[in-house]
Amino acid sequence: MAKMKSNSRHRFHGDPKRFDVLASFIDVRFGKTVRYLADVAGGQGMLTRILRKRYNYDCEVVDPRAWTLKGVPNRTVEFDSSMTDYYDLIIGLHADEATRPVAQAALSRPVVLVPCCNFWSEEKLGRDELLDAIEAYYGRHSVSFERVEFPFKGPKNIGIVSEPPGKS
Repeated sequence: MAKMKSNSRHRFHGDPKRFDVLASFIDVRFGKTVRYLADVAGGQGMLTRILRKRYNYDCEVVDPRAWTLKGVPNRTVEFDSSMTDYYDLIIGLHADEATRPVAQAALSRPVVLVPCCNFWSEEKLGRDELLDAIEAYYGRHSVSFERVEFPFKGPKNIGIVSEPPGKS
């Protein structure tokens, strides 16, 4: 995938509008019902930066790669679903290898998951099959969820917003 330049001086893979779109969605959807957010596999931390500066959330990147932009809080660790106790909302925007642990976090916390690549199973899954597999996992664990198509350039613009069992 080619790198695209956002309106700022930073370069990202994919549509740079996805950060603004998802941050706005989170604010509208969750408002002040959440405060502490984990941006799992958040790379440089642009989503975290927007959530902190524009919407006043206490958000941090959880990513072992330590690539964050200056001033973006981060935990340089691999995300594990056992880490969810600290956070009110778990976000996985194109979380790659962290897709499964982000989905597993939905058993105890609200999750916004926009998968990009199949790190879910050994079998080859396209976008729709991957979403179906995650939703089947949620169904088996009584997680309530909704599929959402986000208004940024696809095809990796469809996410699953979920609530843990007993929370909806």
